[in-house]
This record gives sequence, structure tokens and C-alpha cells, in this order.
Amino acid sequence: MDRAKGNLQRIVLPEGTEDRTLQAADSIIAQGLAKIILIGDKNQLLLKANQFGLNHIDKAQIIDPNTDTSISTYADLLYNLRKSKGMTPEEALMLAKNPLYLACLLIKNGDADGEVAGAQNSTSNVLRPAFQIIKTMPGISVVSGAFLLFTQTPEFGENGLLVFADCAVHPNPTAQELAQIAVSTAKTTSGIVGFEPRIAMLSFSTKGSASHEMVDKVIQATALAKEMMPELQIDGELQADAALIPEIGKSKAPGSSIAGCANVLIFPDLQSGNIAYKLVQRLAKAEAIGPILQGMAAPINDLSRGCSVDDIVKLVAITANQAMALKI
Repeated sequence: MDRAKGNLQRIVLPEGTEDRTLQAADSIIAQGLAKIILIGDKNQLLLKANQFGLNHIDKAQIIDPNTDTSISTYADLLYNLRKSKGMTPEEALMLAKNPLYLACLLIKNGDADGEVAGAQNSTSNVLRPAFQIIKTMPGISVVSGAFLLFTQTPEFGENGLLVFADCAVHPNPTAQELAQIAVSTAKTTSGIVGFEPRIAMLSFSTKGSASHEMVDKVIQATALAKEMMPELQIDGELQADAALIPEIGKSKAPGSSIAGCANVLIFPDLQSGNIAYKLVQRLAKAEAIGPILQGMAAPINDLSRGCSVDDIVKLVAITANQAMALKI
């Protein structure tokens, strides 16, 4: 959040008339976390802001899709991007008025740096225009979801903070996709929380203690990740205890620079990642922030429809950090 305050990014909130989103926008502007762009019916938006007693919404840029004269510009951009897929100018104009499409078009046109949505839309609705307009980063074909786990055990990770991935998006990645998830998570870690990632590629085996095709996938993914990003501090395959506990790491993986001191855990599939983060969150009473979507060419983040105002504020700060990291 401090980093976001020091370099204000333009974050678009396409659900501008949604109650929690509007309250979060007011808080973000008051704290100086980002420059906010709200999309929605301007009269309804301002009426709600008045009802809630919000004093900072007038400092946001408000785009009303039904009246804003710039919509034709974004419709033309969408048509040019999608005409090879059969889109007509009429369809482009209709979609450009859809707040979720318009948010992505703002980013594509250089008028915004990132997007946060999902308080009232499904993940598929949030991601569909993102895949069509923003697309993935060069060299990355898979989008994944990372979680920041703030635990009460400072001996693990970075003073108790660990990054888990993929815990939200891709059910059963191939070795190539798992390698991409590792590289994306490394960038998320350095870009958002600012520490050097030490990545453990997790399995039920440590350095050949078991033989199985599931283990082979992790070994192959580790090698591919090193090829993609040679400077990456990464090792695998490692069991979770070997990745986190120094004594066990030395015993099971002698000579490994990651065993016993990992701060990023990459899970072999979505089942294990999702189960693990929820267990740590509930049993260890850790604070879990995410999912942070990674792999997109620009930061697009999806909220839970049960999110709180504070969740939105934090995810905007994270999105701002992602935007800054992509500009480096």
C-alpha cells in the first residue's frame, strides 16, 4: 500500500454503481492509493455516493457508457481487434458499452493501468473480455492465481509471509504450464511484496524419494522454469516440509539452496493448492489475500462476490503494484 501511494496508478472499477465498490473507491481516493476510474450510470453513481456520505467520489473519473462521447473510439478499437473473429461494428459498439469490456478497452488504449472487478460479476464474465482484449504476457499462455498468506509463524517464508500458487484458476497444468505458473508467481512476488522469490516446486516426493508420473511432471516443470528464467531461485521436486523446515530440507535435499527456506510454494495442481491455502487460512488463522491473477499482459483482478470493502481496497493496491512492476 505504501508503494502504491508513492506511484499512483490508474485503476478502473467497472462495477461503479455497486455499493461496496463505490465505498472502496472513496476510501482509495481518500488514502491516495490510486487514481480511480469508475464506470456506470453517472446519476445513479452520484446519488449513491451522496446517500453513503462519500466525500471523495468527485475526484474519480466517471465514465457513463450510455452518454460518454469516447465510446465510439473504444468501439472502433474493439472492432479492429476482433473483426478477424467475425465481429461487426454494431456488435463492437454494443460490447464497448458493457462496463467489463470497456474497462479492458481503456487499458488496451493506454487510458488505464489495471482493473478490479467481480463484486457483482462471475469470474468467467470478468475474464472473458480480458482474454479477448488484453491477452496473456509474451511467453505465457496460462493465467493462474496466487495468494499471499500472512501466517503467525515468522520462522517461515519472509517473516511469516508466503506466496502460494496456483490456488484459483488452472485445474491440472501440464509441465510447461506449471513452469509458466512458477515464472509468473516469481514476478508477482518481486513486484507486489518486494522480496526475492525462493521457489519450491512441491510434490509428494523429494529428490527421487518416490517415482511416479505426477512427480516427473514437477521435475520437468522445474527444469523448464529454469530455462525460461535462468536467474530464478527455484528447486524441485520438494515435499512441503523439506521446502519449509531447514533441518528436514538439509536431510532430504542436501545441497539445495531452496530446501528449508522457500518463500514461494508452487503446487502441482489446483486441488492441492486450493486445499492447502484454505487449510493454512483456517487452521493456522493466516490472512489470505487473493487470488491475484497473474499471466495477463496487464493486471486484471477478480474479486469474490462475497468480498468486503476492505478486500476491494487491498486488491486495488495489489493491482497498482502489478501495474508498476509491468512498467519496469
